[in-house]
Amino acid sequence: MTTIRTITVDCADVNVVGPFWQALLGWSLETEPDGSDAFLTNPSGGPNLLFQRVPEPKQVKNRVHLDLGPSDRTRDEEVERLLSAGATAVGDHRNPDGTGWVVMADPEGNEFCVERSDAERAAAAEAEQLGEAPPL
Repeated sequence: MTTIRTITVDCADVNVVGPFWQALLGWSLETEPDGSDAFLTNPSGGPNLLFQRVPEPKQVKNRVHLDLGPSDRTRDEEVERLLSAGATAVGDHRNPDGTGWVVMADPEGNEFCVERSDAERAAAAEAEQLGEAPPL
């Protein structure tokens, strides 16, 4: 078995992207004095995030992205919080029944998705069992 220890993202300015993701996740941030790396430690023991400076700019859509689920607010509240923190909305895939997600980007265009919280998913599943909502 193999474990993912760190997810690494290339970027131009770790001093912009690192603090953005620190504000987004609330994780501890360490940066190299020379501006080459910004490391975020996952407090739950899951994969950490490393942002490393590279000379070439982003050229195309990300091949890998993170799907985030807020733990203490709704999806829509999290989207608003992230917009205020400097994220941009790239695509809105929310549905009238409450399902769906929002594709967002950090200050350098690295994309990520914001999904419904576990509480929102549980409420929808419970409503479905009671025959009050469409399937998830």
